[in-house]
Amino acid sequence: MNVNAQTTPRDTVAKEQKIEEVVMIGYGSRKKVDNTTSISSINAEEVTRTKVLNASQAIQGKAAGVQVTASDAPGSTPTVTIRGLGTVLGGRTPLYVVDGIYATNINNINSNDILTYDILKDASALAIYGNRGANGVIIITTKSGKGRLNVSYDGLIGIRNPLKTVKMANASEFVTYNNAGKTSKYLNPDQPYDTDWFKEITRTGIYNQHNLSISGSSEAIKYFFSLGNYDEQSILKGTDYNRTTVRTNNEFKISKGIRLSQTLSATFTNDTPKSYGAFTNAYKQSPLVPVYYPNGKYGQPIYDTNGNISYAGGRFNDVANPVMQLAYDDQKGKNFLLQGGLKLDVDIVKDLKFTSQFSGEYSNYKYYNFVNSKALWLDSDPLRTESQYSATSPVTRLTNRNQNYYNWLINNYLTYSKKVGEHDIEVVAGTETSVMNGVETLVMNRKNLPVSQDYWNLDGVDYYGNLFSDNSTKAIESIKGNRNTTISYFGRLQYKFMNRYLLSGTIRRDGSSQFAEGNRWGTFPSFGAGWIISQENFMKDGFFDLFKLRGGWGKLGNQKVPLNYLPLSAGATYNYGFGSSPVSNGVTVNQGYDPELGWEVTEETSVGLDFGILNNKLTGSFDVYNRKTNNLILGVVPYLATGIADVNYSHMGSVVNRGAEVSLNWSDKVGEDFTYSVGANYSYNKNKLASIDLSKPVSQIVGGNLGNGIDTKLFNASSVGYALGSFYLYETDGYDAQGNLKFKDLNGNGVRDGGDRRFFDSYIPKSTLGVNISMAYKNWDFALNGYGAFGFSVYNGKKAQRNGGENIEASVATDFWTPTNTNATNPVNPSNIPLASNYYLESGDYFRINNISIGYTFKNVVDYMKSIKIYVSAINPVIFQKYSGFSSELSGYNPADSTAEGDPYKRAGIELDAYPALRSFVFGVNLNF
Repeated sequence: MNVNAQTTPRDTVAKEQKIEEVVMIGYGSRKKVDNTTSISSINAEEVTRTKVLNASQAIQGKAAGVQVTASDAPGSTPTVTIRGLGTVLGGRTPLYVVDGIYATNINNINSNDILTYDILKDASALAIYGNRGANGVIIITTKSGKGRLNVSYDGLIGIRNPLKTVKMANASEFVTYNNAGKTSKYLNPDQPYDTDWFKEITRTGIYNQHNLSISGSSEAIKYFFSLGNYDEQSILKGTDYNRTTVRTNNEFKISKGIRLSQTLSATFTNDTPKSYGAFTNAYKQSPLVPVYYPNGKYGQPIYDTNGNISYAGGRFNDVANPVMQLAYDDQKGKNFLLQGGLKLDVDIVKDLKFTSQFSGEYSNYKYYNFVNSKALWLDSDPLRTESQYSATSPVTRLTNRNQNYYNWLINNYLTYSKKVGEHDIEVVAGTETSVMNGVETLVMNRKNLPVSQDYWNLDGVDYYGNLFSDNSTKAIESIKGNRNTTISYFGRLQYKFMNRYLLSGTIRRDGSSQFAEGNRWGTFPSFGAGWIISQENFMKDGFFDLFKLRGGWGKLGNQKVPLNYLPLSAGATYNYGFGSSPVSNGVTVNQGYDPELGWEVTEETSVGLDFGILNNKLTGSFDVYNRKTNNLILGVVPYLATGIADVNYSHMGSVVNRGAEVSLNWSDKVGEDFTYSVGANYSYNKNKLASIDLSKPVSQIVGGNLGNGIDTKLFNASSVGYALGSFYLYETDGYDAQGNLKFKDLNGNGVRDGGDRRFFDSYIPKSTLGVNISMAYKNWDFALNGYGAFGFSVYNGKKAQRNGGENIEASVATDFWTPTNTNATNPVNPSNIPLASNYYLESGDYFRINNISIGYTFKNVVDYMKSIKIYVSAINPVIFQKYSGFSSELSGYNPADSTAEGDPYKRAGIELDAYPALRSFVFGVNLNF
């Protein structure tokens, strides 16, 4: 990061500027050359160049050791993993620090407001954040005013289409495939319909974005105000998303040596989500089925005795009509998020500064899901009549959800900086208190409401009698999230001697209400050292402009783990006694309790090298690290003799991540008008469950469910030695005499059972590659970014849900087992739910061009206008991949289950109910006054 990036000419490539680059390090900043830790910095231009909603998606491929797995679903949150996944049940997301405010994602941040984006990667950098640092920290600084009044507008419009589609069988191919092997041709080859279901549920997506900012400064104040709006009509029909952001950042000079800074942002979000199961149903539904029958009823997979599509007869599959599914999917969400803070800086005496900062956030989320139950039931079968509908079943159902939370944070710290001769020292010491009040959720289910939402909440109407509950829902459900209070003490020492010898040390002590008495406090130390060898006399004026060795060690905490508490069973009261006479009343304990349960603690050792040569035209870095979570928290199965049913938690395992990172960048200038930069970064990470304490019965996790009774992942004691989220499958062994898949008998008992399953590769990439190219010639500029992920597998869940009668890919329809084609790539049409096997496991490796942008800037157009820039961009225009599905970049994002995001034992790495990757083309204009 270069804090002077907005005022420094792009064509200046000089050693002095490289030395002045500054990185944010938590509660302060440091010259990059003096830093002993591993930090990746991305400037504002790189963040805003790729025109996407979330800034974290824009930094994909721009920082070594940082894996970004993004979904193109509107409003989705990218999964960011820094130096590997280190927990099974705990929180996995990095901590975002936005102008001092702690956050778990940055969906509410307008990318145009970001000034710097710094990623803290190693333990010696992260330990200053103690119990929050185990998954990495991303520090975002938003813009402030500088210089005279500046007004800027940036607006764009873009179109979006699927990056890749899957060619499915047409009607003729479908009939041939499904009739093969049958004793009678149950489907007539001459059918009137040939429906392209994916085309029927999608449209060309359109999105536009408008950003206006006003900034400037005077002797007494620096001011920045921005207003942004993002609006998207996504490719899935009926799915829309709108976000409006308002931000104001101001800094007031109270008097000499006293400054007060204020930040405030408000975000308003509206969306109309739809079930992504529509994509799966569009993949599976037969092309023989019409969207509508001639009488206007929705088409269904029904055929008559002559094998023709009909209103009555048998069903050849159980797949819903995807168009009907979307039509009856009526959801709406509305969110308001307010974040802000005050920061006071006081220069007490020379070299000593006091900082006090208060920040807080408040969120309110409202959501409804309306189901026209009766109409949906009627349209699911063209011969049904209203008289057949059960009088006791609800005609309509409405679910309302209201969620609120507020958090606040206050920190006070002193910063002492002093330079004496060859000695340069900085000391930071302070305290921090944070309160996360927990999410309060109120859910209400009602029935038999009018179809029009104008009549759902009429004044004076008693809706109490319309409350609805069944085996899976409660009429009213009120949930109070767990309140968490943390108090912390921290200190950091940074020392430089003779501009070449660097030392740093950090210690933080955290106490959290998350844990029981005796285990609430944790201490997280770190140290780092560096040697700028290029400053030594024997290296000065030599080949290297910069040659620096650095290394560090530290411990990090993760407090987002299963809670340690002693629950009572549902608040119920019981009578205890003999016979029919109670002796006393009481409550029962239904979960075990480990009094030693505390933090998940990650310990990391890392070594790095930074260099610059040829007047810093070529710069680079190399890092290796070993990161181990020693006291992994896992579930423990209760012993039968205790009478306890629920799993409790204990420290009983370890996870290891070992890896290496390389970054290289060449920047140069040719003549007076042409500058260019070519950069690449490569990361390798080996993830492994290192151990499990076998003295306790670990509670296994059966995951990766396909929604049809089939699971694809397993976590238990046998998982040791494998990466988290590894697939657990049967191994295929050719075909039997009927063309069905055979499976290897791994345990040798002659019977196919659970013992024949084994672990295969994980969905977590072992390596990633980023390529970044930029050029500028006079008023023209060009940029290209590419990203690849390698060494991982994905499970084709849509294909694996097939059970006969569903559609198949065209490649399957033209190459499947028959008595005359026994060497076919694909087996015979299955008649049962397919087993979870490596037949459906595919390589996820891919390389994609993330962004190509070209712009032209008109300068000094008129007196009051500094510049006009016109630009075009292609986002994700090209991908090279082996995977046969839509996309192998699968974070498991599900708008209906926020906990599924990046969970190794849910649907991460499984393409099922997943949003396709999209290709976008953008036209925009930027005006500066």
